[in-house]
Amino acid sequence: MGRVTERRRTIRIRDGAVSTRPDTLVAEEPLEIRLNGRPLAITMRTPGDDFALAAGFLVSEGVIGEGHEVQSIVYCAGATADGVNTYNVVDVRLAPGVVVPDITLERNVYTTSSCGLCGKASLDAVRTTTRHPVADTPPLRVEPALLSALPDRLRASQQVFDRTGGLHAAALFSETGELMDIREDVGRHNAVDKLVGRALTDHRLPLSRTILLVSGRASFELAQKAVMAGIPMLAAVSAPSSLAVDLAAETGLTLVGFLRGPSMNVYAGEHRIALETKAESEAQAEAGRAEASRAVSSR
Repeated sequence: MGRVTERRRTIRIRDGAVSTRPDTLVAEEPLEIRLNGRPLAITMRTPGDDFALAAGFLVSEGVIGEGHEVQSIVYCAGATADGVNTYNVVDVRLAPGVVVPDITLERNVYTTSSCGLCGKASLDAVRTTTRHPVADTPPLRVEPALLSALPDRLRASQQVFDRTGGLHAAALFSETGELMDIREDVGRHNAVDKLVGRALTDHRLPLSRTILLVSGRASFELAQKAVMAGIPMLAAVSAPSSLAVDLAAETGLTLVGFLRGPSMNVYAGEHRIALETKAESEAQAEAGRAEASRAVSSR
């Protein structure tokens, strides 16, 4: 749909000068996700990639894990009482024989996907329900310099952010730093769902050799979504939450926060970061000095 941005009148004040002009804003509307015709969840999102958003949400909730499990995703015709299709209601029909797990179908929620979860119960739920446990064999080995370059690549691809300044983004990179996909949304969790949903419909799950980069912080629910999609590394430009770190340690996810230029904090899964220890650095420096000495003596 084409409602990604909207125009609104605004009064601008710059150095005491007042003017009136239209401003481009990011659109925000509710999306109701139905499963086999039954209301499941409502989330506030930026319209666009709604089918991928619905599919990714169902992956993060453990309902589906393979593309063939989805029979159809459609907008509900006559979504309002007067028969108007708002394009704000999506119905996901599962393929025949796919069993619907015991999820929150009875609690018509206004949601982020981890609503109502907390503590140890949350960690156990994700660990036991994921279809795609983090299992990159051999493990990714990513140089810190490669990670440092990713935020700029993410920012350069945020087309709608450039027009509005009001969107979060999530991007998938290959282990060599190639940008594979990027999605924007008013909610960072929706942006991740859109990435995962697109991968599901393209039959690319699990995303076992990828890096997920998100603008903003790394919450528990973003770590949850990474784990449910089999993504081994989550990086964020801001801080993680304590529960996100606990989940990463529990499931084997590599979690990087405060990724800003050459600086970053690694909170879990450091075996995937090609770290150079102090001893290794000193050994390399000593080898360099010895080589230089031999070169001088041979002249």
